[in-house]
Amino acid sequence: MQRIGFILKVKEDMIEEYKRRHANVWPEMQQALHETGWHNYTLFMREDGLLFGYLETPDFDAAKAGMAEQEVNARWQAQMGDFFEALEGQAPDEAMTPMEIVFHLD
Repeated sequence: MQRIGFILKVKEDMIEEYKRRHANVWPEMQQALHETGWHNYTLFMREDGLLFGYLETPDFDAAKAGMAEQEVNARWQAQMGDFFEALEGQAPDEAMTPMEIVFHLD
């Protein structure tokens, strides 16, 4: 199982709306994530909008590719793109660059 951590930055003036939307993630989006191998997917956010995401998956590339094929993901990403700083033309899910694991206590 791969452990994946990534960082994104939510625009400070959009933090509360970002939280609101994630309090009600569409059931079909949750189902698609689960079916494509996203497990223990968790988002943490600081007051300034720095977002740390964590998930476990057998294969992160396959999990991302599986979600890229989901119609619900295209709708979700289109709605969420404006929430983030510095995506450089990428959708939020495309900008999820895994961080290096430097320690893990099993």
